[in-house]
Amino acid sequence: MAPTPDEFARDSGSDEHLAWIGQVAAVIERWNAVQSVSVNYALFHFPSDRSGPCRKTLSTLKILLHRAKSDLRMKLGRSSVVVADGCVFEYFDELRKLIATAREEVFFVDPYLDANFVSKYLPHVAEVVSIRLLSGSKKRATLLPAVEAFEQQFGRPISVRVSDGLHDRYLFIDKTACHFSGASFKDGAKNSPTILAQITDAFQTMWNTYEQKWERGAIVQTKAL
Repeated sequence: MAPTPDEFARDSGSDEHLAWIGQVAAVIERWNAVQSVSVNYALFHFPSDRSGPCRKTLSTLKILLHRAKSDLRMKLGRSSVVVADGCVFEYFDELRKLIATAREEVFFVDPYLDANFVSKYLPHVAEVVSIRLLSGSKKRATLLPAVEAFEQQFGRPISVRVSDGLHDRYLFIDKTACHFSGASFKDGAKNSPTILAQITDAFQTMWNTYEQKWERGAIVQTKAL
């Protein structure tokens, strides 16, 4: 935890504060090697600092940390969003924003995709983006007519496959990002709190798993195109 200005000025040479300074220096260097020059400059003047100058060193380090944090957030986006019970519009809006980032493909995995899902979300997929839907057989009777109508109106093919071994809900974007939904896409936050969380460390495993399920899934042909 970062020290307060008073703590830092009073005992800047403590092992705890020196460890914090070392961590900051390592983080900034890893984030941006150019900005690490600012850290080195602040630390160069650190040994002779007391009270006022010492506070300035602390401020410099904290500002650099906030810059790194903000920059990474802008690059990666929010990794997870918790949606309260009943906040169906908030869930819809968060998922819509994710869909809007796609440039090549959206791949939805959900055992309960249906007509409501199609009308709520597919209009927000950019025209140049391909669409794949992997769902279960229980909602097939309501999903397919909606997909067919969408294809007819917008002239866009949608690939649909069915697998009865699905339990969770995922959105894969451009084959490079994966987002987990704690609720079915069609009902998000309707009956209980839920979460939209980006999967990073396990992305490749998740991608391989659901690509295999897609390859093994039953191909569903619509009549539109």
